[in-house]
Amino acid sequence: MVITLACGDPSGVGPEVTLKALSLEFPADDCSYRLQGDLSQLVQLNETLGLGLPLSSGSDATPGRLTVVSARELESLPVRALPQRGVRSAQAAMRWLENGAQDCLRGDSQALVTAPVCKETIMEAGYPDFVGQTEFLAGLAGVPDPIMMLLGADDRGRWLRVALATIHIPLAEVASRLDSAAVERAIGRSVDACRDLGLPQSRIGVCGLNPHAGEGGKIGIEEQTTIAPAIARARLLNAQSQIEGPIPADTLFYRAYRGEFDAVVAMYHDQGLAPLKMVAFESGVNWTLGLPFIRTSPDHGTAFDIAGQGVADPNSMWSAIRMAKRLAGNRGPVQGERAFGHH
Repeated sequence: MVITLACGDPSGVGPEVTLKALSLEFPADDCSYRLQGDLSQLVQLNETLGLGLPLSSGSDATPGRLTVVSARELESLPVRALPQRGVRSAQAAMRWLENGAQDCLRGDSQALVTAPVCKETIMEAGYPDFVGQTEFLAGLAGVPDPIMMLLGADDRGRWLRVALATIHIPLAEVASRLDSAAVERAIGRSVDACRDLGLPQSRIGVCGLNPHAGEGGKIGIEEQTTIAPAIARARLLNAQSQIEGPIPADTLFYRAYRGEFDAVVAMYHDQGLAPLKMVAFESGVNWTLGLPFIRTSPDHGTAFDIAGQGVADPNSMWSAIRMAKRLAGNRGPVQGERAFGHH
């Protein structure tokens, strides 16, 4: 199995958490890793952090199991200097992200794990329409409407898995931009996710949008006009699954945390991610549903404030690597259209 890791913005903690996570996971099996990042920076980090990873270059005659395949894009920087935050680092991060996706699209890699990038500097670096890595990868792969699922477990092994019907849009626009097709798609891909994870069931709880799920239309009608019809159609297409809702979010997440549901469909970003991060802030994983390849990432940002100090926590990146390997191992030869959200 080959896993590609895009190291993210080189002025953030991405390269550090990538190498730290690999130092934890590399001895576990004979999986090979392709690192899309700057060779000189990664070699220096490996030495400074005392990780002892057997890094090899893509130009080597016989690359090893940990191969840095990108060019030395930051080589003019001082050897021990952290690359400066800005346009140049953002451009490098985007090249590595695209190269990693192409690895998977060509079949050279079975999964892509992406480290954090900075949206603000990416937009300044010539990508004015950049919304996030999720949307960028979907555009690159030519697939519409990706679904973001965040998943993680607490220290007692209790899981939350949360799919988002809308992703990176202003809260003021959620009600007007939420439609039945998006809700149905998130439900269907959550069903597929449960199967891909090897879960014995697919019990999906669907949040309402409004407080108390609208109270029968008294404080919002989206539950009646948008969410309930989507649930009804999803039930017809997924007869073997248990799909309940719309349920008030404050109740649903408590029930899911207690194990009553295998996945939750939330209507907007913070409705789903606030409870998820409460449970698994340091180990949460972002999994993009609907791509023609597996993509996971840690559930945190670039953390510029601690970059270069050697103190970044690698647990979320480690979880993302392990999740990618689990999914790649579970994926059969007939992954098929359902996995890409055709419901």
